[in-house]
Amino acid sequence: MFKVKKLNKIDPEGLSTFPIDQYEISTEASSPDAIIVRSYDMHTMELPGSLLVIGRAGAGVNNIPVEKCSEKGIVVLNTPGANANAVKELTIAGLFLASRDIAAGINFAQSLRGKGADVPVLIEENKKKFGGQEIAGKTLGIIGLGKIGVMVANAAIDLGMDVIGYDPFISVQSAWGLSRDVQRAEGLDSLISKSDYISIHTPLSDDTKGMINMEKFNRMKKGVRILNFSRGGIVNNEDLRKAISLGIVYRYVTDFPDDELLNTENVICIPHLGASTKEAERNCAVMVAKQIRDFLEKGNIKNSVNYPDCRLEPSSSYRLLVMNKNIPNMVGQISAILAQENINIAEMLNKSRGDYAYNIIDISKPLSEEMQRKLYDIEGVIKVRMIDLNNIMEQKV
Repeated sequence: MFKVKKLNKIDPEGLSTFPIDQYEISTEASSPDAIIVRSYDMHTMELPGSLLVIGRAGAGVNNIPVEKCSEKGIVVLNTPGANANAVKELTIAGLFLASRDIAAGINFAQSLRGKGADVPVLIEENKKKFGGQEIAGKTLGIIGLGKIGVMVANAAIDLGMDVIGYDPFISVQSAWGLSRDVQRAEGLDSLISKSDYISIHTPLSDDTKGMINMEKFNRMKKGVRILNFSRGGIVNNEDLRKAISLGIVYRYVTDFPDDELLNTENVICIPHLGASTKEAERNCAVMVAKQIRDFLEKGNIKNSVNYPDCRLEPSSSYRLLVMNKNIPNMVGQISAILAQENINIAEMLNKSRGDYAYNIIDISKPLSEEMQRKLYDIEGVIKVRMIDLNNIMEQKV
């Protein structure tokens, strides 16, 4: 029986994906095969030796020690796109919050409690303070055209905006889903110089941290509105405050508040609500549970952030899985050990990602524990698993 430890509250529909006769789900499992997590910070957590996979019910994996997991042969999965519609809808709300002074207007209206018959008069006298502009006919620049960026772009087109998109790594799937009315920016500088609104939809990485800084602000139109429903660190807060004081940025709407931003004028902070809908939480939970099952039961990897995605339809009853450093002659050494046991390879898939590689090998009979240990003697081998595909039973060495 596989043991799954949950570190956060997970939607019940996702947990129901695990068959109760094959999986034990708890918050206390001491030797789990899998961990399912949302926002729990795992960086100071000791990773059990039994752990094979971590499933993040969401897209961001900043709360998971990914490199440490890679070194230990622990696959980290996420759920890109499962919460895309929720984030898209909140981003569209952010467009209106950036355009019309809705938030301040609501606060003003609330301040009139108890004024009785004077309320309508005070509203009429002060409403001009909370005016704004319409988004129709304005130019929206979208940085990052993954699933969310594409959905925001298409929705903005439907709202009558002119949309420019920039993503040097756009996937074929995203390109197919993008409205033909979205213009392609020649580069990031070109996009930000033409945009009345800028919406950020790129992951936080070493390359994107602080990407929106003073050098970029100086290229923007005066009075630009910026939306950030991706990650906080992409925008340099100190430079943002300066850009606001200079009148370059009229309003900044973000889903990632911190104390500095909460004390900055013309910043609207939303309490990280991007994926906080019932539908998004359910979609993420179901998606990650299916991916965990596929990995534990068949060794297939989908939506990993640290190992290559690999899927092989079973061609025999026994499957050998080997994780290793991405160095030469690994496949040859693994095959030689199988040959020593007179084991035929029915089918094999080998893929690499950066410093790591993964092998799915369907074989004619089980590899003995002794020979599995010999695989560990190969320099660069990190983890070996043997699966009986008929009985969903596993030998872990």
